[in-house]
Amino acid sequence: MTQIHKRFTDEQIKNLVERYLKKEIERKYIQEILGIGKSRFFKLVAEYKKCPDKFSIKYERATSTKIPQDIEHNIIKELNIEKKLIEDKNVPLKSYNYSYIKDRLKNDYHQEISLPTIIDRAKKNDFYLNRPKRKAHDREVLTNYAGELIQHDSSHHQWSPYASEKWYLITSLDDYSRFMLHASLVKHETSWNHILAMESIFLKYGLPYSFYVDSHSIFRFVQGRDSVWREHIKLTDQANPQWKQVLTDCNVKIIYALSPQAKGKIERPYGWLQDRIVRTCARENVSDIKQAQNILNHEIHRYNYRQVHSTTLEVPYFRFKKALSENKTLFRDFSLKQPFVSSKDIFCLRFQRTTDAYRKICFNDLSLRINADPHKDIELRISPVNNTVSEVRCWFQNKLIDVLKIKNIDLDLVSTFHL
Repeated sequence: MTQIHKRFTDEQIKNLVERYLKKEIERKYIQEILGIGKSRFFKLVAEYKKCPDKFSIKYERATSTKIPQDIEHNIIKELNIEKKLIEDKNVPLKSYNYSYIKDRLKNDYHQEISLPTIIDRAKKNDFYLNRPKRKAHDREVLTNYAGELIQHDSSHHQWSPYASEKWYLITSLDDYSRFMLHASLVKHETSWNHILAMESIFLKYGLPYSFYVDSHSIFRFVQGRDSVWREHIKLTDQANPQWKQVLTDCNVKIIYALSPQAKGKIERPYGWLQDRIVRTCARENVSDIKQAQNILNHEIHRYNYRQVHSTTLEVPYFRFKKALSENKTLFRDFSLKQPFVSSKDIFCLRFQRTTDAYRKICFNDLSLRINADPHKDIELRISPVNNTVSEVRCWFQNKLIDVLKIKNIDLDLVSTFHL
């Protein structure tokens, strides 16, 4: 809206203020006429009371538009970096982030500068792009409890222009508080990486009421129209992916999004994280995923503990803690149900095998002797101990009958675990 001094004369403003002081017109009507907020209105009233005869709204710039040369130099320097990233087709950035530059100047250069000044320099030096119109979306918090709905997803991008490959960002978000429960960068998206993400949440925060995911094959078996499985094997949701079996063991409900648009709440934090992580990785010449994870951890801490969320109008961590302290939560304590004896029996990959006449089973061309009778159905629950060895826990009729330590290379699970 046009500035107030360009739309009204001094006498018009004085007349309105005088009528307000005489209680002839309510404040809200004057604010509506002038197109100003409450604080601006009372500032005008105070100025008028101070000296009615000299009262004026004529605009006078109190400070010079000039800024120190070193600050000017650093603004242009940062804008040039932004421009190169936007022009790089491999980098998922489409616009300038002036707020990021403002934070960068403050944290790295120890220079305080206003956002309008940065935008002004961007426009004057051809570092400005009009933002495309965004589609309307529902930003309402639909849950009433912490742990009622955990939004879980992954995003595949070139997180750093100096990295030789794209990485996956796996993230879990509590819908009620918008608190980010988990965030990790991985080189490969596998069932095991998603299981590890769940384990980190369940052991730290407890079991939530439900998980909200898309229909990725890791989360859900979807039978295609022309699939040969249609008539002979499985239909949609009749097969149990590894990730789903873990949630079933933990009695956690799974909700599938019907479209990518339905995943909006988790997609927006992804956009925010992607925006800042890519920019920081570019400026710090990051090429290693461990370095990128450190940057991610810093941004997650900022998001969780310092940033007021635009929808809840609260800092996610404090909203989350408040919900827990008021018992406004559907998180349940994690505990092993019978007959399991270790968390490794829950957070693992599961396979079914049958012993032969010599009490052996075959697993990916590896022959294993099991402490079980011939021709018995054995369930193998496998979890890695480290990059070299995995623990194979053998179950028969709800009893742990054997625990084997096998090299990952012998199990031929490297392609599955990506250790």
